[in-house]
Amino acid sequence: MIFTSDNAFGVAPEILDAIARANGGAVSSYGGDKITKGLERRFAEVFEHEVAVFPVATGTAANALALATLTPPYGAIFCHEEAHVNVDECGAPEMFSGGAKLIGVEGANGKIDAKTFAAILARHPAGDVHQVQAASLTLTQSTEAGTIYTLAELDSLTRLARERGLAVHMDGSRFANALVTLGCSPAEMTWKAGIDVLSFGATKNGALAAEAVIFFDPAKAVDFAFRRKRGGHLFSKMRFLSAQLEAYLEGDLWLRLARHANAMAARLAAGLTALQGAALASPVEANEIFVRLPPATIARLKAAGAAFHPWPKRGDGADGRTVRLVTSFATTEGDVDAFLKAARE
Repeated sequence: MIFTSDNAFGVAPEILDAIARANGGAVSSYGGDKITKGLERRFAEVFEHEVAVFPVATGTAANALALATLTPPYGAIFCHEEAHVNVDECGAPEMFSGGAKLIGVEGANGKIDAKTFAAILARHPAGDVHQVQAASLTLTQSTEAGTIYTLAELDSLTRLARERGLAVHMDGSRFANALVTLGCSPAEMTWKAGIDVLSFGATKNGALAAEAVIFFDPAKAVDFAFRRKRGGHLFSKMRFLSAQLEAYLEGDLWLRLARHANAMAARLAAGLTALQGAALASPVEANEIFVRLPPATIARLKAAGAAFHPWPKRGDGADGRTVRLVTSFATTEGDVDAFLKAARE
């Protein structure tokens, strides 16, 4: 009954096998191997677009290096106030960009409100030497509240960004979970919706440690390779990152794993909402659940060995009644049912 994080679980067998296969023989280092060279072709097929692809090992590196490429030191990066880049990356975007300012934007259920964003943009006029200059927008999909931007919502926000000449980045640490919920194509949720750069996550969905920074306009990626090297994320044995991403995409494994995680979250949410005194703090649209539970129920679950995190910032102040539960590709129906049984007893 481990629901602390999708990072808590191991590696999908197919990806572990791919790492083992990549271990044989000697190949060119620093991305000169055959697997890494083939990634751009494979991602171009998935996204139906020419791309520049850069494997890195962590989501923080992917986000921070991507945003640094899009934003000058005197620039402003607009994000949701609860976004991972704003509250969970220890100032990495600011450091790698050389001092760009993150500006949090309010919005219900983890999603930036378009009207609020427009108002904030209006307060940052272009050319005012006394203010940071609006440079980029980053959107998290799925969000920190476990919700998902619809295609229409993405379009409305990216249109506002385009009108001001902002570049748009997507933090896709749970990209697959959002994609299978929307039922659209990867292209529709990215470049067709106005996204310039994507941090494509795999670690939370079955990889060992692998993310990819994907530029939909390779011309905008000119200096990214240098930033990645300077930031310590040009791996000498790059084939082991690339092998994970290759296996992740093979046969739509990434989508199968995400569908399973989402299905387990839906099963868990349905059972929890049937409990007396339980209430969801956010809609359940991917593989994260934020739910308010009676203190006695929380105590019973912990006594039964269930693991999860309190999450007071999702709408209940500091009374400790809201918890976060995260399902993964490895969560079983038995895990979910045992948790629900302990909660009911």
